[in-house]
Amino acid sequence: MAFISPLLDKPAPGWKYDLTTPDLPPTTQPHPSASSTPPNYVDDVYLELACAKLRVQGIGIWLSVFLFFCSILAISILSAYISMTDSAPSFIISIAFTITFITSVWGGIYCWRMDVEAPRDQPIRFNRLRRKVYVYRFFHDGRRPFSRSAWGIRVEAYNWDDLRAEACSVYGPMGTGGFIETVTLAVVSPGTNKVIDRFHFAHGIQQGEMYWAMAQLFMQQGPQALPHFTRPPRDWNNEKVTFNLARRLAPKVKWPEDMDLESRTAP
Repeated sequence: MAFISPLLDKPAPGWKYDLTTPDLPPTTQPHPSASSTPPNYVDDVYLELACAKLRVQGIGIWLSVFLFFCSILAISILSAYISMTDSAPSFIISIAFTITFITSVWGGIYCWRMDVEAPRDQPIRFNRLRRKVYVYRFFHDGRRPFSRSAWGIRVEAYNWDDLRAEACSVYGPMGTGGFIETVTLAVVSPGTNKVIDRFHFAHGIQQGEMYWAMAQLFMQQGPQALPHFTRPPRDWNNEKVTFNLARRLAPKVKWPEDMDLESRTAP
């Protein structure tokens, strides 16, 4: 940890501290035992790290089924009440059933799309020779679960020197209560601390610090500065997902041809 007061305008939600900037040496040494996920790929030109925002896929699809069942149940109970009493329910009961139905359908569609439409991975490529970072991102809008334009894949390129890493800790609705710790990457306007974009980088601060250190070492010194990972990289597109329906339906990672070529080659 190098900075104990926010560097950026404005800091990420739940900001704890900033990691060192791209031009400085990393404050930690990456070690293979500290991560269960080795880099997707590394050579003299680029380093690719797996950075999926969803830690687990497969839960939302069953939650959506439950929510759809709740919406059907609400309509069924309301219809049964009308047929049995031969009268319309009170205003409060009608509002309660309507809110239950709309919320269940809304939440069901959102959970389904988050589980099924999120790609199997959201990799980030660090191109050392171009000094560029290429981000494969899944964007979504919970306020518009039925929209096509608000959901999809966005591939973007940023200057390496314009990235800033932040460690964050926010309260999450976990079963026993607790904090969710992440590391996010912010993109600043050149020569300033004004944030123009921000995206997820890693689950857990330890994982994020190691990932950021790997990116710094690679961009500053090359692949020879990285530790040797004994475990082979994970093939996200061709992994066996026999029982996970969401992983079966999730789209594979497919970079646009021009961006794929640019991110893997020298200028």
